[in-house]
Amino acid sequence: MRYPVALALTLLTETPVYTAALTRIGRVRPARAAAAGVLVNLATHPLLWWTLRHWTDGPAAAYWTGFALSETSVVVVEALLLCPVTGLRPRDPLPWIASLTANATSLLAGLLLGT
Repeated sequence: MRYPVALALTLLTETPVYTAALTRIGRVRPARAAAAGVLVNLATHPLLWWTLRHWTDGPAAAYWTGFALSETSVVVVEALLLCPVTGLRPRDPLPWIASLTANATSLLAGLLLGT
């Protein structure tokens, strides 16, 4: 999958998840919640894409280890980046749950589309 398509898929799947979670549970305005979802992805997606590209030529075990570490890092970074944009605190569970759910959703979408 080419990078622009992967980024578009990520934004199309994660932004609604962030928007729904942050507006319904976190009481963040919808426009701010959607903007937060886009911003955190624009901050993490290029680095994730670049990092995973370096693991594709090696053995499968190395790729999946790198993949797991990279995705875990993205969940943590996105949860922490959500806090200043939305007014949530890092010790609140919502940024962590929203980040994990959004990233799991886009990961599943990518796997289903055969990336």
